[in-house]
Amino acid sequence: MQEIYRPQAGTPVEDLDTPCLILDMDALDHNMDVMAGYYQGRHSKLRGHSKNHKTPAIALRQIRRGGTIGGVCAAKVAEAEVMVHGGVPSVFVTSEVVDPAKIQRLCTLAREAEILVACDSEANARDISRAAEAQGVDVGVVIEQETGLVRCGVQEAEPGVALAKLIDSLPGVSFKGIMSHQMMSEPSSDREDRVTEAHRLIQPVLDLREAVLAAGLPVEIISTGETWSYDVAGDMPEVTEIQGGSYLVMETGYEYMPDFHFAGKILSTVISVPQPGVAVGDAGARAVGGLKGLPRVEGRPGVEAVDMDIDRTVFQVDEGIGLKVGDQLTLIPGQQDAMVSRWDRFIGVRNGVVEVVWDIQARGCHN
Repeated sequence: MQEIYRPQAGTPVEDLDTPCLILDMDALDHNMDVMAGYYQGRHSKLRGHSKNHKTPAIALRQIRRGGTIGGVCAAKVAEAEVMVHGGVPSVFVTSEVVDPAKIQRLCTLAREAEILVACDSEANARDISRAAEAQGVDVGVVIEQETGLVRCGVQEAEPGVALAKLIDSLPGVSFKGIMSHQMMSEPSSDREDRVTEAHRLIQPVLDLREAVLAAGLPVEIISTGETWSYDVAGDMPEVTEIQGGSYLVMETGYEYMPDFHFAGKILSTVISVPQPGVAVGDAGARAVGGLKGLPRVEGRPGVEAVDMDIDRTVFQVDEGIGLKVGDQLTLIPGQQDAMVSRWDRFIGVRNGVVEVVWDIQARGCHN
């Protein structure tokens, strides 16, 4: 059996076995502090999305930092199980859960923590109700509103109100509110662009909220907004929580959000310099992921990733740069979720040495 690589605290970065997933602890703490500082004293709070890091230790670190709702989001029941068993007191599964076995698992979690789940159909609401009543638990149900991603969610206010009324009438479940996901169609560092786009995309959620209130039902939760709109949705008086996730580890696609620093990175070693202007590193798609293109090389002007296979990346090296075999390169991923999913642990690094190693306990939790 292969020995699990787990460096000790105090190990210098240059002695790490590569490729490896490192977490810049200064960047991580900075990103947490930005969110904690922004939401301190505001009516809205952060509900960090655990799918981006899959690590209870990180979720709890952010909760302790402040500015959160005291819980997290999860994409899957399996992720929620890891978070609850890791001590997170409130978990919102932001994907619809329709398989009977998964609904049973969801309800079992409600014995240990506050459990919320997204819902967009009456049949699903009834199934959750039956399972929750049978187990003697209460599951919070949040209606998902479709706001442009062409994924799950009710399309119009009228069926949304009807669904809210049904949920409110069912045993074992409580109608909690409304949620949505949004993506900025054209990412922009201009805050006014983000303000305009966020208000446009979130307005249908607020319209549904008003319709539900007019029908005589309370709306406790409006869960919407993401990393790109954290400082826009957070100022909307109706919004109670923001589902930020990408801000924590970061990726090249979010470079237009300068408030946050790149924290999750792949440490790679140059294994060949086959000809002038070309170098080959020991980390490829298996380590970095390639869902949104090639990684960026951090802190090495004139060194650019130009090709990547499963276990190697080829770099173009400008003339005059003395890159040699054995040199380390730090790669910033194009997509963080795909990168994190490839690793069993984060190696937290500060001031050039290992500070902490965290198991990525929800890695592979697809169900």
